[in-house]
Amino acid sequence: MDKRSAITNTLTQQGLMPLYFHKDPSTCIALMHCLYKAGVRLIEFTNRGEEALANFKLMKEAAADLDGLFIGVGTIKSSRAAEEFIDAGADFLISPALAEDVYDAAYSSKTLWIPGCMTPTEILKAENLGIGLVKLFPGNVLGPGFVTAVKDLFPEMLFMPTGGVETTKENLQEWFNAGVTAVGMGSKLITKQLLEDQNFEAIQQNASSVLKTIQSIKQ
Repeated sequence: MDKRSAITNTLTQQGLMPLYFHKDPSTCIALMHCLYKAGVRLIEFTNRGEEALANFKLMKEAAADLDGLFIGVGTIKSSRAAEEFIDAGADFLISPALAEDVYDAAYSSKTLWIPGCMTPTEILKAENLGIGLVKLFPGNVLGPGFVTAVKDLFPEMLFMPTGGVETTKENLQEWFNAGVTAVGMGSKLITKQLLEDQNFEAIQQNASSVLKTIQSIKQ
């Protein structure tokens, strides 16, 4: 099994993609550790600040003893950013849109790329590029009904809504019943208040609870 397949399988099993950015490297590393302790084995670190690349490199160093953890980078909008983070050790890349120059960089390095899509046209373009997993963004604008409507059109495509997905069982059930493979969660999972309080124990509990809820829904 190649790395891209291993990451996709891990995401399918986990059902959750936590995502975050913080300008403080120690906070980035602490978040990574608490998510790992919760059972998370896939993390999206978002490229949303000038400190992102340096912090990601430090995270990769700190993750050396975290067996089975894949760390990817999100908000990749250019081939330059893609190449920088691939060189820094990104296990996968995620984009908010179908940026084909990012596809070229990922393809040439055999790095898994998850593009953002919002329409059937974009999903079809992704499918024609040989992509098997797309991010539905923004998830709260599209809603579970969108997945239900397009799932039969793209039976082989895996979907991951991101943006506005709630941590409640009711909301998660709606998404998974509609046919998603996983959900991406940022501030709903790692709240601004918990970050300000540096309450990593509560973040770990949140992540553990969401993972358990997702597993119970998928059974």
